Amino acid sequence: MTHITYMKICLDLALKGKGMVAPNPMVGCVIVYEGSIIGQGFHEKYGAPHAEVNAIESVSDKSLLTKSTLYVNLEPCAHHGKTPPCSDLIIEKKIPHVVIGAIDTHSKVSGKGIDKLQRAGVRVEINILEKECLLLNKRFYKFHSHGIPFVILKWAQSMDGFISRTEEMIKKGASNWITGEKSQRFVHEQRATEQAILIGKNTAFIDNPSLTTRLVAGKNPLRVVVSNQPILDRSLTLFSDDHPTLNFNTTLSKKEGKKEWIRFDGNIKSILEELGKREIQSIIVEGGCKILNQFIQVNLWDEAYNFVGNVNFQKGIEAPKITLRKSKTHQLGSDQLNVYIKPII
Repeated sequence: MTHITYMKICLDLALKGKGMVAPNPMVGCVIVYEGSIIGQGFHEKYGAPHAEVNAIESVSDKSLLTKSTLYVNLEPCAHHGKTPPCSDLIIEKKIPHVVIGAIDTHSKVSGKGIDKLQRAGVRVEINILEKECLLLNKRFYKFHSHGIPFVILKWAQSMDGFISRTEEMIKKGASNWITGEKSQRFVHEQRATEQAILIGKNTAFIDNPSLTTRLVAGKNPLRVVVSNQPILDRSLTLFSDDHPTLNFNTTLSKKEGKKEWIRFDGNIKSILEELGKREIQSIIVEGGCKILNQFIQVNLWDEAYNFVGNVNFQKGIEAPKITLRKSKTHQLGSDQLNVYIKPII
């Protein structure tokens, strides 16, 4: 098998950590001796051993390590964090050859792991399936390159282009529901893999959402609500349950248990910068049209998921519009999902 084949295996292994390792990247590792894989592993959970450690530990005959090649989709770390440096372990085990998918842009690594390995006499090859390796951890790379989260916009709209019926129609009993069960499940699966979710004040009061992953197994994202005035209504689910919630507002800063009010200057980027300081690497914007259009207007988004339900509203609030050409289209039951991806790499 070739370097590319083994790197593809690393990427498949890395994906097993999706939704569990942030703010760390997804990493997979295989160890090869004379054309056979003798060890493999992936980073399973934030704070747990890294992929290289798990792969080395899985090798039954450790004497073969001194004659093997280690493949990993991301440069081995060179610093002490939650765990010791993986580059030190590779050197300690006398692994002579390391093949790396992409360099780690984290300031504490960024070539230092490669340099340490090379100075110890390890033969290092880099940039094998580099594009694929970068795309796998696009949230991690965006965060460490720009200091703000990877932003995903999400909304549902009717076939005739409305995100909601009019308030009058809703008061008269007209259903405002747009998508079906498959789309709803997709949304909850997406929530489970991202670190935070953001809505505006109107969505908080009109829909009174919980913004959890109740339809699937997975972690609930950090909830973020944006408003001019602080939201102090404890009858709202977001401020009455036990899940962490941040309210960005223009007047109040305080913290009560898992609820926090953060004063900001009204600028969308300021929200992202504050979340970046909290090591939030990805966020879904699920708000109404106003908040979604704010992100679109200032061009602070990376991907957009537009669900088109099999309904017509005839009138209502117009859905956001993105001028970028669709990257992908999926059918989810009777709904169509349009995906827009900005070229960031």
